[in-house]
Amino acid sequence: FFLQELHGIFPWLVESIFGSLDGIIVGWNLRCLQGRTNPTEYSVALDFLDPRGPMMKLVYKLQAEEYRYDFPVSYLPGPVKASIQEQVLPECSLYHNKVQFPSSGGLGLNLALNPFEYYMFYFAISLITQKNSPVTHHVSPSNSAYFILVDTYLKCFLPTEGSVLPPPSSNPGGAIPSPTPRSPAVPFTSYGMHHTSLLKRHIAHQPSVNADPASQEIWRSETLLQIFVEMWLHHYSLEMYQKMQSPHVKLEVLHYRLSISSKHHGSPAQSSYQALHAYQESFKPTEEHVLVVRLLVKHLHAFSNSLKPEPLSPSAHSHTASPLEEFKRVVIPRFVQEKLYIFLQHCFGHWPLDASFRAVLEMWLSYLQPWRYAPEKPPQSAEPTPRSVSDKWAAFIQENLLMYTKLFVGFLNRALRTDLVSPKNALMVFRVAKVFAQPNLAEMILKGEQLFLEPELVIPHRQHRLFMSPTLGGSFLSSWPPTITDASFKVKSHVYSLEGQDFQYKQMFGSEVRNLVLKLAQLICQAQQTAKSISDHSAETVASQSFFSWFRFTPSEMNGSYTGNDLDEIGQDSIKKTDDYLEKALEYLCEIFKLNEAQLTQMMMKCGTAPDENGKKQLPDCIESEDGLILTPLGRYQMINGLRRFEVQYQGDTELQPIRSYENATLVRLLFRLSSALNERFADQMDVLCSREDFVGRLCRYHLTNPHLLQKIRYSPLVKDRTSQNWGPRISLRFLASYRTIISLLMIYFIASWFYVGPVGCTFIILIGYFLYAVIMTFFSEGWKPHEH
Repeated sequence: FFLQELHGIFPWLVESIFGSLDGIIVGWNLRCLQGRTNPTEYSVALDFLDPRGPMMKLVYKLQAEEYRYDFPVSYLPGPVKASIQEQVLPECSLYHNKVQFPSSGGLGLNLALNPFEYYMFYFAISLITQKNSPVTHHVSPSNSAYFILVDTYLKCFLPTEGSVLPPPSSNPGGAIPSPTPRSPAVPFTSYGMHHTSLLKRHIAHQPSVNADPASQEIWRSETLLQIFVEMWLHHYSLEMYQKMQSPHVKLEVLHYRLSISSKHHGSPAQSSYQALHAYQESFKPTEEHVLVVRLLVKHLHAFSNSLKPEPLSPSAHSHTASPLEEFKRVVIPRFVQEKLYIFLQHCFGHWPLDASFRAVLEMWLSYLQPWRYAPEKPPQSAEPTPRSVSDKWAAFIQENLLMYTKLFVGFLNRALRTDLVSPKNALMVFRVAKVFAQPNLAEMILKGEQLFLEPELVIPHRQHRLFMSPTLGGSFLSSWPPTITDASFKVKSHVYSLEGQDFQYKQMFGSEVRNLVLKLAQLICQAQQTAKSISDHSAETVASQSFFSWFRFTPSEMNGSYTGNDLDEIGQDSIKKTDDYLEKALEYLCEIFKLNEAQLTQMMMKCGTAPDENGKKQLPDCIESEDGLILTPLGRYQMINGLRRFEVQYQGDTELQPIRSYENATLVRLLFRLSSALNERFADQMDVLCSREDFVGRLCRYHLTNPHLLQKIRYSPLVKDRTSQNWGPRISLRFLASYRTIISLLMIYFIASWFYVGPVGCTFIILIGYFLYAVIMTFFSEGWKPHEH
């Protein structure tokens, strides 16, 4: 093909592979393409899109001719789109000198991108736009072709070993030129500082582009990372985006808007200003999106940790450090830190309170532990003892203090609202506690807080963002800021650059957060008690459903109580896991915050998590009033999360209970009429018999006395007037209407027929046996024990 023809089909080819920006065209659906289900297509796609494959060769060939392709601004992340449409250029150098007026008859602004940028823009944004792709089978995001390609591109353009592979050249000895600056076609508000990229600064010292191939690798590496960060981590409210802009940017934007308003008498600028600030982007990252960002974070840690040790001589560093080594030094603070922090805050505040939050959690924990991706590996030992965090990571922890402290508080607030009896939720609490309990980590976080809380000496109030915070995605090759040796100043710079000068810091090891930790410890104890009660209840349920339970004459359901729980189905193994996770998490929290056993015991007693004298869970937290018990906010929380409950039981006349599913409705009505007739006919005689103090009186009271409701009333929030209800001695035959009783009697008659015992004889034997049982129970009963019949 001639280059002109390739230039014409390139946009169509990219859209055919990655899908259209509006999501209508699915393309190759790389996010759902897996080797397990479609091995041929999977292999072909990876080979074709490989960094050394045909597609990238085409990109480099078009790159050499300096072609440009239009990318609609309307499909950029919301805040960036709104900013550009207001003619305020974002700080990221990726957009500089690229915004173009639409062609004649066209609508909207476009970015004029070179082939490499155009290809990577489509590749990165397809993770966001292609959300409603048809899926006919279960897809594992980490095994998809898209996930593998992201990993491949990161390893190729951000290598941890060696340098970036040079792009293939169409002519021997030639090199693909770096993108040339283009004059902006639209007048945009300047940010006041035109940073030179590392690429341009490096070329300035070279006689020609071809003389230093390293410039090419740096340009591709920087562009790739900027595109990934802009597309994947730039989705938050416009208000937050405006907050992240530098003070001098805000000032120039204000001057620009004032100049516009003076020309148009204020109305256009005012309406435009309101539209800009009223904009809020609805952004709901998917689990797959989070997994890809975690892959990026893990690779950037490995990339940054592969930095060669600095020479002892400062002058040697300035002359010998390659652009790639300089890039590794500043890649995380300059490109990722601020936007990842905002992204995590958004997820912590808006993600549903379910187990899918595990993906966000693991991404956060991956960022907090750069030592896991350091070249040196921990020594393998037989006992998995926790590895102490080296002091060399103190600078990273201090420069990312809010990632550790504020997000930890955010996680505490989430954990306090989740059901910790669920094994998946318990696992998340365990994971966070385990990470923060690593030896020496809590001490370094505490040291960082102490540095931040030191009295301020000279902290600029206006210019702190100019040199305290990295450029938001801009090229890191801007003029280097002066070296800051004061550790306290660095920590303050980090906090103020992310949250602003008026930020009220909440100490992770302060009293307020400590109280939250104590509440979490309380919930952990309550969840352990709940898991234990569920386990005991499950064991009792299994026992009650055994074969011999069919022969009981009195079903336990007749008392009308509900002892089940929605968590009964999680199984014994899951309950065991939950208990293990919670027990370990509690140990780790005690290590981190120096909680002693006396504090925990006191807290448990205060919150009433201990079992009562009968070994049952206590009532939900409530207060007594004239109308009975009233739930407190804590009591409502306990009931909503299944930590405690009232034993809901029927407390009226047992003969008038609704007909149950295990009863025959006709028999219930007939037996009720028979019982009522007998009770009316022999009421006086039964009263006389039950009033006797001898053995006969005890026997009659055991079988004829209505059950007292004192014990049941204790578990009810209703008024106490019901305790006086008593219907006196009476006969109840309703138990004969139970299908269980009927089947048991039929089985007894059937077995008796094997031994040539007729129905009359069998009935007589049953009555004699029951009478002996009643006599024995009367002898062993203490006092007047109520009976159900």
